[in-house]
Amino acid sequence: MSFSTLYGTGKFGLSFELFPPKSAESEVAMWQTVEDLMAFSPSLVTCTYGAGGSTRGKTLDIVEGVHRKYGLPVASHLTCVGSSVDELREYLAEALDRGVSGIVALRGDPPKGETEFRPVVGGLSYASELVQLIHTECPSLDIAVAGYPETHQEAMSEEMDLENLKRKCDAGGQAVITQLFYENSDLFRFRDRCESLGIHTPIVPGVMPVVNFSQVRRIAKLCKAKLPAEFINAMEKAGESESAQFEAGVQFATQQVHELVRAGVPGLHFYVLNRSPATAQVLQQVGISGKN
Repeated sequence: MSFSTLYGTGKFGLSFELFPPKSAESEVAMWQTVEDLMAFSPSLVTCTYGAGGSTRGKTLDIVEGVHRKYGLPVASHLTCVGSSVDELREYLAEALDRGVSGIVALRGDPPKGETEFRPVVGGLSYASELVQLIHTECPSLDIAVAGYPETHQEAMSEEMDLENLKRKCDAGGQAVITQLFYENSDLFRFRDRCESLGIHTPIVPGVMPVVNFSQVRRIAKLCKAKLPAEFINAMEKAGESESAQFEAGVQFATQQVHELVRAGVPGLHFYVLNRSPATAQVLQQVGISGKN
């Protein structure tokens, strides 16, 4: 597997992102979600881990389980937070032993209660350094990196944010998976600016259907993603009806994905939140089956 191949010329990559569940009940639900989403023939499944690496072992259990059961390429997220280089090397070695074929390499957010990222003693400060470590010492692992259509919250400017992305790609990043966004014009502008800067790595849109008011508020607060007025209006029109809110969210996401596919994106990465109904409905309505 190669990320640049999965999302390469003439192919359409479809990937799903999971997170480690916190209870036995939610774990059962997560595995049912995985089973449901296999109907769409995904190219890749990835899994995050908890703040500061608190669920790294569980993350590897999940991706190893997906790989063994379904024979799919799997990727683990990995951040610089709370780990020395030696500890990162240990994790990478275990990931390889457990069948992981790729890493989504990130700097990571500051630990809870802190406003500024600080590396641990013997650790790394930037995602580009992590990419370089993986590329140099574990060349058989493929690497994806994060991109920000609306610019990273900590970036001093759009230009500096893109220069940082280029460093990650030049260091060995094979695909760029974007932060979620809801204005496709932001993605198209981001893609064009990447190309003009010499970033020719596949740009894979990260999509998360928003299907209730609480998600709208949480996303607006945490991710700073702009939500189109027409979408907010549709949600408001749905009132207190959970089913109406769900349908409004699915309809908007379907329109968004239709436009992205028509614009020739190399694939889609769905943040499924360990639930399948919204993503499944969007994919059904768009007619995407993966591995095209």
